[in-house]
Amino acid sequence: MSTAAPPQKAAPRRERTGGRLSNGAFALLLTAPGLALFATIIIYPLLSALFTGFFKQDLRLPGREFVGLENFTHWLDGDFLTILKQTLVFTVGATLVPFVVGFALALALNSGLKGSGFLRGLFLFPWVIPGVVVSFLWMWIFNANYGVLNGILMKAGIIEESVSWLGQPGTAMLAVIVTKTWASFPWMMVMLLAGLQTVPKELHEAASMDGAGSIRRFFAVTWPQVRGVASIVLLLEFIWNFQHFDTIYVLTGGGPAGATETFATAVYQTAFKGFDIGRATALGGLWMLLLLILVAVYLRITERKGDAR
Repeated sequence: MSTAAPPQKAAPRRERTGGRLSNGAFALLLTAPGLALFATIIIYPLLSALFTGFFKQDLRLPGREFVGLENFTHWLDGDFLTILKQTLVFTVGATLVPFVVGFALALALNSGLKGSGFLRGLFLFPWVIPGVVVSFLWMWIFNANYGVLNGILMKAGIIEESVSWLGQPGTAMLAVIVTKTWASFPWMMVMLLAGLQTVPKELHEAASMDGAGSIRRFFAVTWPQVRGVASIVLLLEFIWNFQHFDTIYVLTGGGPAGATETFATAVYQTAFKGFDIGRATALGGLWMLLLLILVAVYLRITERKGDAR
C-alpha cells in the first residue's frame, strides 16, 4: 500500500524592498542636473578666476608663473583705495540722486495727480532703454562741440563757452551720475509708489484731523510705512551700482586721467587692454569680497523684515 507524499508548503513570498530611493536621494537626483549646470557655469569659472589671481599671466604670452600674493599686494599698496573711493562716489551718487527723484515722483503720482497713469508710463521710458543706448544718448547731450546741454546753458547765459563735461576730471563723474540717474530713477519710482499705495488712507485722515500738515504727515505716517521698502530699494541699487560698468565705460572709459575709474572699468582695462589677467583677477577677487559684504547686509535686512512680519 503506497502512501501519498505530504503536500509541499509553498515558498514564502519575498517582499520587494530594494530598488526604492529614499526621499533625500530622490531629491538629489532631481536637483543633480541643475547643480551640475550651476557648478559648470558659476562655481568652476569663479574658482578658476580666483586661482589665476595667484599667477603672473599675460594674454599675449603662453604659460603662467606662480607669484603668490604679489598681484593682490600690487593693488593694496597701489591704486586700490583710489579706485574704492571713486567707486563709492559713483555708487552713492547714482543711488541717492535717483532715489530722491523717484521718491518725489512717487509721492506726486500717489497724490491723485491728474493724468498720473499716463505720466507713470512716460516716466518708465528711460528704464526700458538699454544702458548702452542711454549712454550714447547722453554722450551726445554732453558733447563739448555740438551737445544740447551746452547750447541750452549758453542761450540762458549761464555759461559763456562750451564745457567739456566728459573731458574734465571735475565734471566727468557728475555727468556719469546724471546719466545713471536718468536710467535708474523709474524703477525706484515704481517700487516706492507700490509701497506708498499700501499706506492706509485712514492714517492720513486721522493725522489730518489732529491738525498735522503735509510735512508732519509724511514723517509721522508715510515714511514709517514705506521705510522697509525704501531700505531694500536703496540697498539693491547700491549693490547694482557698485558693480556697474556699461554707462561709465561708454561715456568716459574710466577717464579722464582715471577720474571715473571704478572696480568694473579697472578690471576690464587691466585684463583686456593691459593683457594682465593675473592682476585683473586679483582685483576682481578683492572686489568680490566687498560685494559679498553688501550681499550679506542685504540678506540680513530682508531676514529682519521677514521676522517682523
